[in-house]
Amino acid sequence: MRVLFVTYAEKTIFQYLVPLAWALRTAGHDVRVASQPRFADVITQAGLTAVPVGGDREIWRVAERKPADVEASRAGLPEPYDVAVAPEKASWDYLRDGYRTQVRWWHRMKNFPMIAELVTYAEHWRPDLVVWEPTSYAGSIAAKAVGAAHARLMYCLDIYGVTRDHYLRLKDGREDPLAEWLSGYAIKYGTGFSEDMVTGHVTIDQLPESLRITADLDYIPMRYVPYGGPATVPTWLRTAPAKPRVAFTLGLTATERFGGYTVDVQDVLDSLADLDIELVATLTDKAKHNLSRIPPNTRVIPYVPLQDLAATCSAVIHHAGAATLATTSLHGIPQLSVPFHFDQPELARKLTEQGAGLDIHSSDATGPAIRSALLRLLHEPRFQAGAQRLRGEMLAMPTPNEIVPLLENLVSQRET
Repeated sequence: MRVLFVTYAEKTIFQYLVPLAWALRTAGHDVRVASQPRFADVITQAGLTAVPVGGDREIWRVAERKPADVEASRAGLPEPYDVAVAPEKASWDYLRDGYRTQVRWWHRMKNFPMIAELVTYAEHWRPDLVVWEPTSYAGSIAAKAVGAAHARLMYCLDIYGVTRDHYLRLKDGREDPLAEWLSGYAIKYGTGFSEDMVTGHVTIDQLPESLRITADLDYIPMRYVPYGGPATVPTWLRTAPAKPRVAFTLGLTATERFGGYTVDVQDVLDSLADLDIELVATLTDKAKHNLSRIPPNTRVIPYVPLQDLAATCSAVIHHAGAATLATTSLHGIPQLSVPFHFDQPELARKLTEQGAGLDIHSSDATGPAIRSALLRLLHEPRFQAGAQRLRGEMLAMPTPNEIVPLLENLVSQRET
């Protein structure tokens, strides 16, 4: 069958899609990945075939002109999607106004540049299945236009599906900004709106059940498989560490999108300097240059493949990004989460609930606080036990290769 993946031109999102794209390809299916033209090199670097559609639009540059929206995202989930983790906020007015805002500036801006050319390509190529990340509604519009089966592939907690559940519960025949926006495209391309345009025919979720939030939808669980783009294992990582190794990574978004890390890195390094550990800190060259000192027990590098680093660690300190958290979980390593925004605080909280680690919000993450939490992770056996339980849960999930028959069945059912 022909499978078309659709993604916003963001590397950290696209990387969640790659393992399933390759599983479908190695099963003999024809796979294409559609995104904005500037993103083609990232797609082809993953060994996949790119389909450039529409024009290039850098959403973060637009966001920089909307400081209130950026600051809101720093505080947590944007309205109305915060109701997914705070259901007490789910009033009709709150949800309606939140959807109005999100459709007007976020969803339109991300999708509009791609829609027309994507539909034209879909009409030409006739995909049997469209797989789209949960904010690339251009994918559901194209699937609807050509009658293809389609699936959302999550890169985060399903805040979108859970919020939609709340909205439909309260809607009672009143306005629906998201449906109205999608309906306009459905009518344009000869069909009509249906709810699958919002949430897909199925949702593929890469988080284990204990960390997941779910809506009233059909879910296909899929084990997360780490993919971080081109990577080389350095020589020093090929031998066991002489001391307990601790990784310290705060992800790409903080520096690439928000202009800096969300904790005082120097304070953290200084607070851990006297511990009998080997601290491996992945910091940008600029951040390393800004340090006034690097303690003797610390190795500062710009990048190392996390799946290889985590395998040698006794603990990992990170920002609670889903990919970092899942990669560490696969190795059964206790984790100290220092979340910043979006779904990170909720993921961190759930991880702590499972006994696999501790969490400190970045606004409270001083060096001494991180030191205290890290010592607990290293010396209290219950965290290792919790991390191993979480690892077992993840390893029990079906791999991307194992869910391919489910997607084949989805397509065949819609063809009959």
